[in-house]
Amino acid sequence: MIELNVLNITKYYGANKIFENISFEVQAGDRIGFIGQNGCGKSTMMKIIMGIEDHQVGEINIRKGAKVGYLNQIPVFEDDMTVNDVIHLAFEDIYQIKKQMKQIEEQLKYLEGKELEKVLNSYGRLSEQFEAMGGYEIETRVSKVTKGLKISDTLEKMLFNHISGGEKTRIILAKILLEEPDILLLDEPTNHLDLQSIEWLENFLKDYKGSVMVISHDRYFLDRVVNKILELEFDTAHIYHGNYSYYVIEKERRFLIELKNYQNQQKKIERMERQIERYRIWGEMRDSDKMFRKAKELEKRLEKIDVLERPVLQKRKIRLQQGQIDRTGKIVLEVKGLSKSFPGKKLFEDLNLLIEYQDSACIIGKNGCGKSTLLKIILGEIMADDGSVRIGSQVKIGYLPQYVVFDDEELTVLEYFSRLHDITIGEARAQLAKVLFLKEDVNKKIKYLSGGEKSRLRLCSLTFENVNFMILDEPTNHLDIDSREVLEETLCNFKGSLLFVSHDRYFINKVADKIITLENANARVYHGDYTYYLEEVKKEIEKTTNQASNERMNGAKKPSIKKTSNKSSVKVKQSIKAEEIEAEIEELEARMKELENAMQEYSTDAAQLQEIYQEKVLLDKKLEHAYELWETTIL
Repeated sequence: MIELNVLNITKYYGANKIFENISFEVQAGDRIGFIGQNGCGKSTMMKIIMGIEDHQVGEINIRKGAKVGYLNQIPVFEDDMTVNDVIHLAFEDIYQIKKQMKQIEEQLKYLEGKELEKVLNSYGRLSEQFEAMGGYEIETRVSKVTKGLKISDTLEKMLFNHISGGEKTRIILAKILLEEPDILLLDEPTNHLDLQSIEWLENFLKDYKGSVMVISHDRYFLDRVVNKILELEFDTAHIYHGNYSYYVIEKERRFLIELKNYQNQQKKIERMERQIERYRIWGEMRDSDKMFRKAKELEKRLEKIDVLERPVLQKRKIRLQQGQIDRTGKIVLEVKGLSKSFPGKKLFEDLNLLIEYQDSACIIGKNGCGKSTLLKIILGEIMADDGSVRIGSQVKIGYLPQYVVFDDEELTVLEYFSRLHDITIGEARAQLAKVLFLKEDVNKKIKYLSGGEKSRLRLCSLTFENVNFMILDEPTNHLDIDSREVLEETLCNFKGSLLFVSHDRYFINKVADKIITLENANARVYHGDYTYYLEEVKKEIEKTTNQASNERMNGAKKPSIKKTSNKSSVKVKQSIKAEEIEAEIEELEARMKELENAMQEYSTDAAQLQEIYQEKVLLDKKLEHAYELWETTIL
């Protein structure tokens, strides 16, 4: 079933044409990765689908009755609305039904006879609708999504208008996911999420019942989530039936076929042109009208040929060329006994870290664990509470912050670059052209640059300065896939040392040879790429699980042995307690099932329904408490 049909859409901004004759469709169950170079119009296309932007030509057809959810702009809410209030806006329709049910419950006190029967029937229908829409599972659903997206109880209580932009994006994403629209449009949903939240979102989207269309430059995410790739170009949208890795292979295969067809057609055209020329020569030599007619017929056939354009596999990409750099000593960076806290939050304590010559180390960890703070302490921008940071000999540091800001953003790109590096206008233009600041682009003021353009400008400076130790904070933010691939290639060939923070797992796997995890206020080092790190973590989890399983089995087999250490005795007691709680949970779940069946049976009896509902609410709380107890017992 087709959920969304986009037909021959053309979009202008003033006289500037963004794209033309774009057509594609979204079918039920599709998981589409929407890709293309920055500026090709992906976000604009989503806004056109939502009716936020207009278009000059073409049609947008959405299945009748289909609900569309869109993550991009942050809506404006009343000043007194908390984060929790905003999240629960996802259930406005359900709460409206609940309100109607309460109004009817008030009426039941004063009605009798046929009027009572009529109202009871209405109440029964509303009750069935309330249950079918998941009215009794609202808090369970909210809890699942808020935990997955790391929305804490503290954050939920805060006023929505007082939280950061990244936090607002997470909250709106939670609200949209809870609304469960038929078509889910997501524009860079992994921005502002840490690795654990990204993995949770991947699993959520894989199991999602509706259709999903997602703009993302996260290739690892695209590989795990999507079953189609939609690549937007100026005058067409190409569909690839697979994930991102399939797209890369299939695109090259299609290119080779198109190139062969183009070359064969060019050969055919050349042969026809030569034959036309021969016919004319023969016609003149023999004074033959027949030869001239043949030439004319062949010319007409040639005119009817639909000439293929020469296919292009690679669009123009940025080039980050690294010059000759000075070698550092063996030790590039040494951090000893580092501690840092902010009021109410300890980031790390007694942290030790060593970066050696030509290391490529990536720092990963949950949002808020102190990754960016650690980089700023190393750079001397923030003071540590305790410990030392030693930079090695001959080290020249280059830094790319997460949010690139320039001292004077009134300068043009050309003015900034030529003044910073004290080079001629011509030399500056040549360097800037490598990162696709071409022609009039160099005269654009820095304040008007996008996040991606600012990152490109700073990266161009870093490579031009020939630094030998790069410190990068989320370097792939704002970069399209092509630019990320160029950055990967540049950093893989970099002769110096690297220390970077990233959530881009594809990028990490390509560039890093050392993973540093910040967890529980300390650092742990894994000497390998991201795949190696995952394998090691998996082994650690399996080892811990097996140990716990063996301990439980030993405890279950020998519950009566008294001559054991205190620790063994505690494990036996925990095992027994866990079994008791599991039995209690089974009883509560069985009773919950009975109540749900009873609600169906007494759907027209308001008083009975109310009594059952109240018991169900209490039972929900008991179950939640039992689950928490069970978790603390087995962990």
